Amino acid sequence: MMSAKPLMVKPHMPHPALPGADWADCFELQVSKSDLTAIAAARAMLGRFPPWVRLLMSLRNSVTSIFGLKSTGSDLAGDKGTIGFFPIVSQSDDRVVLGFDDRHLDFRVVIDVRDDGQGRRLVDTTTLVKRKILLGRIYIALITPFHRLIVARMLADFGRRMNSASLPASP
Repeated sequence: MMSAKPLMVKPHMPHPALPGADWADCFELQVSKSDLTAIAAARAMLGRFPPWVRLLMSLRNSVTSIFGLKSTGSDLAGDKGTIGFFPIVSQSDDRVVLGFDDRHLDFRVVIDVRDDGQGRRLVDTTTLVKRKILLGRIYIALITPFHRLIVARMLADFGRRMNSASLPASP
């Protein structure tokens, strides 16, 4: 059975989803479902957050609202919809780009799916940030440990669900 543990890998920079990004990370996970699309992966990963993540996001919204920054509950979706907290910027079978621009930073979450050559799919979750002002730099410095924990955990949970769903039933 495959490990459901995501690996932190070097992000591809500059990235077409946010060419001016000056901060990025990327986690990669192998799943056995060979017909998985990026939109299905994004919805499965980001469609519902565990209670502890919702609590952290609520705390984040309380603190950032003091500075006049957009919250995860803001009306940011436009006409393309959202996945979880995030507005959809663009989508194809192999890539979904989520995110928005704010006065302190521009941010994108990119979900890519691709074949590994062995009938499995690799799912990459790349976070890209273009920090515009000092507040953006401070914000990213403060949230990076939480961000990495959340992304790794949600990708691991997604991997366990995908891999257990594709296992044959026991007799």
